[in-house]
Amino acid sequence: MSEIPAKATESEDPSDGARAGAAGDSAVAGATGGAMGDAVPQPRGDARTEPTNTPWGGAPSGPSDDASSRTAGASTGDPTDAGTDIGADMHRATAKSPGGPQGAAPVESPVEPSGEPMGDAMWQSSPPGSIYDYIKVASFSIGADGLVDQWSLRAEQLFGISPERALGMDPIEAFFEPDQRERGQRKMAEILDGREWTGVVPFRMPAAEDGEPGAEGLAEVYVMPTTTEDGERAAVCIVVDVRTLRSIETDLAASQAIFGQSPFGFLLIDTDLRVRRANKRFASVFGGNVESHRGRTVHDYLPRSEADRVAATLRRVLETGDSITDMHVTGFIPGSDDRRHWSINLYRVHSGTGRPIGIAWLGTDITSRRAAAREAAAARRNLALLNEAGARIGNSLDLETTARELLDVVVPGFCDLATVDLYQGLLAGDETPRALADGSAELRRVAFASAVSDAPFIGGPAPVTVGAVHHYPFNSPCADALRTARPQHVPAEDGGLIQSTLAVPMVAHDTVVGLAQFSRTKGSEPFGDRDRALAVELAARAAVCIDNARLYRREHERALILQRSLLPPGDPEASGLDIACRYLPGNAATEVGGDWFDVIELPGHRTALVVGDVMGRGLRAAVAMGELRTAVRTLALLDLEPAEVLSALDEIARGLGTPGGVQQATRAARQPRDADLSEVYLATCVYAVYDSVTRRCTFANAGHLPPVLVEPGESALMLDVPPGMPLGVGGEPFEEVEVELPEGALLALYTDGLVESRDHPLDEGLQAFVGALTDPSRPLEDVCDHVLNTLDTHHGEDDIALLMARVQGLPADSVGDWTLPREPRSVGRAREYARTQLTAWGLEPLVDTAELLVSELVTNALRYGEGEIRLRLLLDRTLVCEVWDAGLVQPRRRRARDTDEGGRGLQLVGLLSASWGSRRTPRGKTVWFELPLPDGGTPLTDPAEALLSLF
Repeated sequence: MSEIPAKATESEDPSDGARAGAAGDSAVAGATGGAMGDAVPQPRGDARTEPTNTPWGGAPSGPSDDASSRTAGASTGDPTDAGTDIGADMHRATAKSPGGPQGAAPVESPVEPSGEPMGDAMWQSSPPGSIYDYIKVASFSIGADGLVDQWSLRAEQLFGISPERALGMDPIEAFFEPDQRERGQRKMAEILDGREWTGVVPFRMPAAEDGEPGAEGLAEVYVMPTTTEDGERAAVCIVVDVRTLRSIETDLAASQAIFGQSPFGFLLIDTDLRVRRANKRFASVFGGNVESHRGRTVHDYLPRSEADRVAATLRRVLETGDSITDMHVTGFIPGSDDRRHWSINLYRVHSGTGRPIGIAWLGTDITSRRAAAREAAAARRNLALLNEAGARIGNSLDLETTARELLDVVVPGFCDLATVDLYQGLLAGDETPRALADGSAELRRVAFASAVSDAPFIGGPAPVTVGAVHHYPFNSPCADALRTARPQHVPAEDGGLIQSTLAVPMVAHDTVVGLAQFSRTKGSEPFGDRDRALAVELAARAAVCIDNARLYRREHERALILQRSLLPPGDPEASGLDIACRYLPGNAATEVGGDWFDVIELPGHRTALVVGDVMGRGLRAAVAMGELRTAVRTLALLDLEPAEVLSALDEIARGLGTPGGVQQATRAARQPRDADLSEVYLATCVYAVYDSVTRRCTFANAGHLPPVLVEPGESALMLDVPPGMPLGVGGEPFEEVEVELPEGALLALYTDGLVESRDHPLDEGLQAFVGALTDPSRPLEDVCDHVLNTLDTHHGEDDIALLMARVQGLPADSVGDWTLPREPRSVGRAREYARTQLTAWGLEPLVDTAELLVSELVTNALRYGEGEIRLRLLLDRTLVCEVWDAGLVQPRRRRARDTDEGGRGLQLVGLLSASWGSRRTPRGKTVWFELPLPDGGTPLTDPAEALLSLF
């Protein structure tokens, strides 16, 4: 089916005027937009006729011709144009068909009444886009014989029959069903008698040449009688496809319903970017009626900058034809100051000929959706911030580091400036700082962060530097937040940088530990209720971590104080040894360990060197270490052998984790049990006893690392001391090893923290430690520092204990050693030896006291001991006198009655000496006493007064 144009030009082939049908939005655009399109050219040909007495170039038709002209031009409002197109179409068909009927009058160009050809008033060219672009209209003429004598190109396109086949064809026989032909013949006769007729006629296309039956159709036919040159009756038929008309009617109704009833704002904007049509929804938003918006531009609805952007987009859509989807536009509606947001969809619309005629605008109010999206985005941002806070805050057990971690999270993601203040009393270790309840207690600024070039709180009070101690006035919002444990809004100062500040108390376990302030500068969004809740949550999380760090610091400091109190104070001293020691506690992450060392002076200028390590960390390990150290000192004063000391320590360690003590642990070890609820304490220890007279050292080891010995001029070596089992395991005896140490040799005892870490295996650490002891002649303090600087001692995984001793034996002239026979004369001889030796040493003030005490000990050895007697005097920092015999019975001090003649000798020894005692030896026992030297600062006891005090 073909379309017939509204107007035509002069010199083109009729086929050039054919146009494809348009549907959908183009139909609406064409119906509302008027004539838009390209001109359809006139037919080509040289046939001319003489002017007639009608403007159409045909015979006068009377009133019926006028009616037909009005009907033909009704669609465009210009009957002249319609009649001209029809006549031209029929003229083209006649010119192309040489076998057409005789007498048909060809059409010539219209002329003015004066005889001059009509000008542009009749034949002016207008752009296509009329209703004929959409309605399929065709024309043909019927001669006096009732047969087709003219067949237009539109008829060929509508019916699908070529002119060669159509000319001379009976339309009734060709298009009507057999049962309708009789009625059709009657109508044809009436038409040829000069009657007009119009109606809707069903028809069937003629069968194709290949025998295929033709399609059925429905046409509205307008038949206008005419007269040929010979005066015979003929007719012109105008045919319209009814189904196309009904489709257009349906499309128009649907378009009107969509445009008028749409819940979205709908605009049709013309090529000048002015509103051509608006729907009711758009008018209800921007006020007025639909017609009042016609001719407006986007500048009448949007702010200038936004309108310029939208206008540029409209031009781009009009030029390129690219549609725009979901373009966000911001503006205001009349009568409201609230900013509104719209989502705009734009697409170019075309006429039936495909020519752009404007832009369709479909707008949706997304203000609430944008608000919901902002809320959702804020919620996601807050969740992400909380997630980041959970991952970054609390990774350290340091108070200041935890506070800085909080500020690293919130600046600049949540605020522009932030500070953290903590109670000074809590930092100092007080459980209940003074004035905590009223919020006026002293606080210390522990952290500050800024995203604006470290700018202070301009416009507020004087800035507080990090580390400074301060307090807030009682009536200030910050003090109120501390007092009530609720966040407070701090008003901003006029002319300052800060726009909004939140003072949020840091509450942990129902206790306020400090205050966090979050500030936003001008230009940022003020804090809202959601921000307030987020700030409280962030401050609470940081407060719990800070409180945990505070509690850990307190426990760590207590354990460290306990551990240090159990270590030897200052630099220990020993006879015949130069001592240096180091202790490095584990860091805050690994807590305090159970490492310890000790230097114990024993009788006879002997020294016990002890290094141990309780497995575990923290207060528990420190307490266990203290118990074991106390037990070692007690056992050492009993002057037991090193193996015996470790055996006793093993029993003690096994009883530390048992409520019933050692005996209960021993009994429980012999009985099977399903579950052991007692704690297990294990420790390693090396115990050495050094004799400064003989320079011999006896070692016993309970699972500890071997001692290292460096002899003068030799490389360091690890002593082969059997390790034994750790203390607390039990069941295995300990072995002793005796080593003679040369003068000037260096002995090193240490714990595993010095030579072992995650990055350095034990073997590598031992080799590095041995390699670091290259110059034993250096001062011991320098040697200790060199070892700690050379090895990896900053790993912080375990504490470190290092004990180093340089051998300096007693000179031979500081020792007096005599053997006495078991006879009474030996008492006097012992006094004489003592007097002579003390006089040689220049200790005349001690002669009388020493003679008296030596005679008492030698007398006891003669009366209660066995075998020969040995007397030895040792001079070092004190004077020591030892009396040896082969008896195994230890002397026991008792209080003599007033009537007793004896039994006061040991009492006298205890009164006159600084200390005294006895110990077992492999061949008997030794009884000894010790006297301070006259220049030692200790006053000497008068023997006469001591004797009188006994009575």
